[in-house]
Amino acid sequence: MGVVPDLNALLENLVPVAHAAGKAIMDVYDGDDGAEWKDDGSPVTLADKRAEVILLEGLKKYAPDITIISEENPDSHSLNAGALFFLVDPLDGTKEFLKRDGKGSFTVNIALIENGIPIFGIVYAPALDRTFSGILGTGAWENGSTISVRQIPDAGMVAVASASHRDATTDQWLKDNKVEKTVSIGSSLKFCLLACGEADVYPRFGPTMEWDTGAGHAVLNAAGGCVEKPDGNVFDYAKPEFRNGNFIAYGQKAVG
Repeated sequence: MGVVPDLNALLENLVPVAHAAGKAIMDVYDGDDGAEWKDDGSPVTLADKRAEVILLEGLKKYAPDITIISEENPDSHSLNAGALFFLVDPLDGTKEFLKRDGKGSFTVNIALIENGIPIFGIVYAPALDRTFSGILGTGAWENGSTISVRQIPDAGMVAVASASHRDATTDQWLKDNKVEKTVSIGSSLKFCLLACGEADVYPRFGPTMEWDTGAGHAVLNAAGGCVEKPDGNVFDYAKPEFRNGNFIAYGQKAVG
């Protein structure tokens, strides 16, 4: 299972690893790589595979005793993660990556989960040169500068929503909570826009996996926000098959 490492040292060591994975992704992005399709219908690219190798090597070097659950390693999905484990998504937002639309809303995700709670996260958006990180109880940062959630503006909340998975339930929630402005963006960047005070709420109704959310959730937690189930209960990790249910992520919570 391993013990919790020095998280400040881990952050210092793993940010360059995330950057190396991001460089591998951009090398493919700037080329002309197509995608293969997994059994669940989701795409996987050469970029996912190259980034995975780099991330797993880095994690095994700096935290060799901690279990790694990675999207692109199906064998890991059947592991008993235990009380302490990494969640890794080498390329979150593969559909956005494949669009090559210039928005750059795809990320490298590394999270450390302890007793169901994300305590450490790195989210790197290589096309945007934005590196978000957070250590629960210590702080959150973008490109090395401290960030935090904002007070909800007098003009009202700004929501972020999925660029590829927007649905009627989300639209109804936004209407019911009188959210007038919504920014559509892919990947775990949605959590990070809350963490750095660019938006206020992220409702998600529909399937996600824990490696999609763990790193962004950790950054948001560290920046003073939270993620809850729609009924207000704790949104935790190490669920069966590492599959998430619906959730609402908040900067400053003022809904309801």
